[in-house]
Amino acid sequence: MVDYLIVGLGLSGLAVAEELQGRQKSFKVFENESQKSSLVAGGIFNPVILKRFTAAWKAAEQMETALPFYQALESKLDIKLIHYWDIYRRFHSVEEQNDWFVATDKPGLSQFLDPELVKNTNPALKAEHSFGRVRGTGNIDTAKLIFSYREELKTQNLLIEENFDHDELKVQNDHVIYKGLKASNIIFCEGFGLKQNPYFNYLPLQGNKGEYIIIRSEELKLEQAIKSSVFIMPLGENLYKVGATYENKDKSPEATSRAKDKLILELKKVLLSNFEVVDQMAGIRPSVADRKPLVGRHPVHANLYCCNGFGSRGVLIAPNMARDLLAFILDGKPLDPETDISRFTKKHFKEN
Repeated sequence: MVDYLIVGLGLSGLAVAEELQGRQKSFKVFENESQKSSLVAGGIFNPVILKRFTAAWKAAEQMETALPFYQALESKLDIKLIHYWDIYRRFHSVEEQNDWFVATDKPGLSQFLDPELVKNTNPALKAEHSFGRVRGTGNIDTAKLIFSYREELKTQNLLIEENFDHDELKVQNDHVIYKGLKASNIIFCEGFGLKQNPYFNYLPLQGNKGEYIIIRSEELKLEQAIKSSVFIMPLGENLYKVGATYENKDKSPEATSRAKDKLILELKKVLLSNFEVVDQMAGIRPSVADRKPLVGRHPVHANLYCCNGFGSRGVLIAPNMARDLLAFILDGKPLDPETDISRFTKKHFKEN
């Protein structure tokens, strides 16, 4: 018997596993690699919504937790995960510049937004209205993190690489049993796969398909990320990740030529240099209508839990939500009403 079963090993499942290990709780993880969102994500940590120059939801608080979390994983796994670089927000007009100046004085933003405009000196970029610099940003190499963590769990015999069949789960009052494996609790961290979970599929998880392309350009020579109509993130060796699209209707896992063409079209509005597309990837972000996570206990089965719905900000949100969920389960600390799934549970079970 183990204390917990975890279903899913994206950013959510990984953060939950780390929190359990820190609390010296036993667990097994089920992962079938069906959900790619965490693997293909840009992994960007950025506290600012650059479309409107506003602070993202609890982003400063999340960064205080998330960056030490990934630093500890770098030491634990002996790999490089965190890459720091500034984001240069490309302005499209003088009006946007003025909006930027206003935002630099706002609480929660002034520490991240540089009030001095950055003139364009890169001949490979179109930027007649200059840039605004966002400080303290960068990205987590999520693919390397998840692959390395998966191997670490394998060495400890904690990973079960198979599809989780919800029909095989037997829920008792004080434990669950899955194919002969007994556990006190189970935590579902399935990403968009939660839509197929009979215990939590009532939650309004929408899913949003995001596609990226990888380009090579020897002329571009960027050491920072560029945010315009697309996001251009340096990967090293003249490679750049460009994205992302937001598609609400198509939930297929495959990359599409339509998204590729759209990204190339937008990229040509920013770049003057030559480039070639060398790769493309897609994933379904687990998004929610109110743009808040889905964390909490099942309303009927007290040993079933959910940790999901991080949208496009999983690298920042996951460590905080895993911490909050385990504090709720083990310490009796109330969940934030903004993230607690009870905000949807009460309405659903009243209607049904």
